[in-house]
Amino acid sequence: MSSPRVSLITAVYNPPADAFEDTIASVLAQSFADWEWILSDDCSPEPWVLPRLRELAAAEPRVRIVERAENGGIVAASSSSLAEATGELIALLDHDDVLQPNALEKMVDAYDRFEDLDYAYSDQDLMTDTGELVHPYYKPDWSPERLRHHNYCTHFSVFRRSIVEEVGGFREGFDGSQDHDLVMRVSERARRIVHVPGALYHWRQVPGSAAADNQAKPYAWEAGVRAVQAHLDRLGIRARAERGVSPGLYRVEREPDLDTPVSVIIPTIGTSAIVWGHLRAMVVETVRSVVASSRHRNLEFVIVYDTPTPAPVLDALRAIEGADIKLVEFTEKFSFSAKCNVGAAHASGDVLVFLNDDMEAYSEGVIEHLIAPLREAGVGMTGPKLLFEDLRIQHAGLVYGSGTITHAYYRSRPDERGNHGELHMNRETSALTGACVAMRREVFFDAGGFSERLPVNYNDVDLCLKVRRSLGLRLVWLHEVVLFHFESVSRDNAVHDWEKDFMNNRWGSYEHVREGYSNGVR
Repeated sequence: MSSPRVSLITAVYNPPADAFEDTIASVLAQSFADWEWILSDDCSPEPWVLPRLRELAAAEPRVRIVERAENGGIVAASSSSLAEATGELIALLDHDDVLQPNALEKMVDAYDRFEDLDYAYSDQDLMTDTGELVHPYYKPDWSPERLRHHNYCTHFSVFRRSIVEEVGGFREGFDGSQDHDLVMRVSERARRIVHVPGALYHWRQVPGSAAADNQAKPYAWEAGVRAVQAHLDRLGIRARAERGVSPGLYRVEREPDLDTPVSVIIPTIGTSAIVWGHLRAMVVETVRSVVASSRHRNLEFVIVYDTPTPAPVLDALRAIEGADIKLVEFTEKFSFSAKCNVGAAHASGDVLVFLNDDMEAYSEGVIEHLIAPLREAGVGMTGPKLLFEDLRIQHAGLVYGSGTITHAYYRSRPDERGNHGELHMNRETSALTGACVAMRREVFFDAGGFSERLPVNYNDVDLCLKVRRSLGLRLVWLHEVVLFHFESVSRDNAVHDWEKDFMNNRWGSYEHVREGYSNGVR
C-alpha cells in the first residue's frame, strides 16, 4: 500500500526574504518525496514576492501558486491554498518557518501505521533570527482539556484532508486563531489523534510574530476565546470561555454542579496538630472548611475513623452546622486503601470525593467546581491544586522523574507560569494524588477501587492507572480548585522498595506516565 500524498499549504504575505528562502529550502530537502506545495499570495505589496513564487513554481513541478486578486487575510489565503489541494493529507506551514528534513516522512509514517488516523501533531522549537534553535517544546499525548486552554498542538499539524473538508476548513472571523479553531473542530469528529514525538518544526521568531511576542496579535486572543466558546457549545459543555493570564491562554469556567449527590469520604484517626500557630483537630477543620466554601445542595461526609479516634473529635464532627455526617468505625489494621473502600461502600452519592483529613479549602466552591467536569464523556477523575502552608505548590498533577512518581512543580510558587503556562490551565495529567480526588461512583467500582495490597503508598497512582489504562478515561487537574494540604501531620510518608516493585510488576516501567506533561516539568 502506497503512502498518502501530502499537500503543504502556505499563506504568503510579505515574508522576510531570507526566512522565506529557508522555508523553501526546507521543503525541497524533505526525505519524503510525494508532496505538493500550494502557496497562496495574499497580494503581497513587496515587489519581489510574486516573481519569486512564479520562479519557484516554474522550477519545481510540485509547487503551485495561487495569485489572489485582493488581500483577504490569513484565513482567506489559507482557504485559497486548501481549495487547490489534491493530497490525502493537509500539512500547515507558515511562510517563514522551517521543517526538519524528515518532517513529512515522520508524519506520513504515523498515517501509515494507523488507517483511522485523522490528525497528527509533532513537537516543535523556536528559531531565532540567526538560525539558532531554542526552547524545544516536547508535547504531551492528546489532551483535549489542555487544548481548550492553550493551542499546544500548533506546529507541525497534519490532517486527513477529508475531515478538514467535512468540518468546513478554515472559518472566517477566526484570523490569528484559525489553526486552533480547526484543530478543535477536527478533534470533535476525529477517529484517532496521534502525537508524533520529535521537534520536526522550527517556528521562526521574527518581529511582530506570535513566536517572538505573544502580545503581538491581540486580535488572535479574542478570536481564540470565540473559538474555544464555540467548541464548548458544540460539545454541550456548560462553560464560559474567557481570556487566560496571558495571550494564547484561556480560562474555561464551567457551570458548577450543585445538585448531583456527592459523598466526601475522609479517612481519619482524629489527629490534632498545630497549623499557623493554632492547635486544631484536623478532620473537624477539614469538614468545616469544605462546608463553608461550598454551595452544593446534596452533600454528605462519610468519616471513616479508626477506633482510637478521640471521642471529642467525633462529637465535634456531629456538631458541625450544615454538614450531613456519617460516621463509620474502622477496626482493622491501618490501611488507607481499605478505609477508602469502606467509605465508598457506605456512601450514597453518585460522585465520590476522597479527601485527606489534613486539608483546608482555599478557593470558593471546591466541591461543585471539582466535580463539574465529571458530567462530560471521557473524564474519569478530577483533582485540585494543593498548596503547602507557605503557599508553595504541593500538587499540580503527578509526573515520572528520577525513577519514581513525583509531584509536578513541587514547591513552586503559585504565581509561576509553568512550562507553556501549564500551572494556569486545566489539563490532563498522568496521575492525581489521592489526597483529594473526585470520580463518579460507577468509575470507582468499575476500576476495582483502591488496591488493598497497597495500604499506604501508590494506591492512588494505581487507581489512576486503572482508570486511564483499563477504562480509557482521562484524568483532569483543575488549576483554579485549590486546597491547603498540611501533609504528613499524622504519619510517616516513607516509600518502601516493595511498593515500587509492586507497581513495576503490575504496570511495567513508569515511563508511560509522562503522557500528561510537556518537557520542562520539574
